Amino acid sequence: MDSIKQNILLVYENMTAVERSIADFFINNSEMMNFSSKNISKLLYISEATLSRFAKKCNYKGYREFIFAYEKELQEELYERNISVLTKKVKHTYTRLLDEGFHILDEEKVKRVSDMMNTHPRVIVCGMGSSGYTAQEFQLRFMRLGMNIQAVTDSQMIQMAMAVTDENCMIFAISLSGKTKAILDAVKMAKAKGAYVAMITSNQEVEVQKDCDEILYVATAKNLDGGTMISPQFPILVLVDVFYTYYFENDAKNKIMKYHETLSALRGYGMTEMEKRNV
Repeated sequence: MDSIKQNILLVYENMTAVERSIADFFINNSEMMNFSSKNISKLLYISEATLSRFAKKCNYKGYREFIFAYEKELQEELYERNISVLTKKVKHTYTRLLDEGFHILDEEKVKRVSDMMNTHPRVIVCGMGSSGYTAQEFQLRFMRLGMNIQAVTDSQMIQMAMAVTDENCMIFAISLSGKTKAILDAVKMAKAKGAYVAMITSNQEVEVQKDCDEILYVATAKNLDGGTMISPQFPILVLVDVFYTYYFENDAKNKIMKYHETLSALRGYGMTEMEKRNV
């Protein structure tokens, strides 16, 4: 999205001398203040009507819409100015991953896979290492909606789980690198057993493509799978949230009921207040 200052500069050459003085003020300003039309008109010795014409020339409906966007952008700039370089680095990495993740998101695939989650009576999520933590979160999220779902995060347990899969099973195989041997072997075994297999990875050339019914790609950064700066789980967890939203929308009324049944059952087993809040 273009910034407010970029929008101003795009039409700067077509402005009158008075409008350029207004533009120069907003471009060079770096402080939060009272930006009401009354206050700014007094500050710049112009009329409020001139401010309105200026905002419209910058392709806003009026001064109110212009200043709302300007204040929001200025707050972000001030926030950026007050955090350390290291914190900015982490923030920018998360922002880039989030933007890239939604850019490559194939919603048609997500919808197809979500539909399959509704039609298969049993779902198994396989992941190891950091992907194993994501598999466990996957299980917890969907179990609350009444799904028969199991997270398997140990190589031997994965093998045993795959050995008893069949056409009634749906398998999620999670590997950010797309090279984890136990996960690749699980994909091949599950497919041979007739299970529906969906893989989540950032590897565009994963070797088990022919054994997957769907492959969902997530964004990644250099060395992300090592967790050197930010959590390797982040891009996958974002995708899980998208799955959850699509799955929940299909028969939402029944899933809300299942959710409350699960919540009531957990409360009946003496959960602590903190545990209740996390459900």
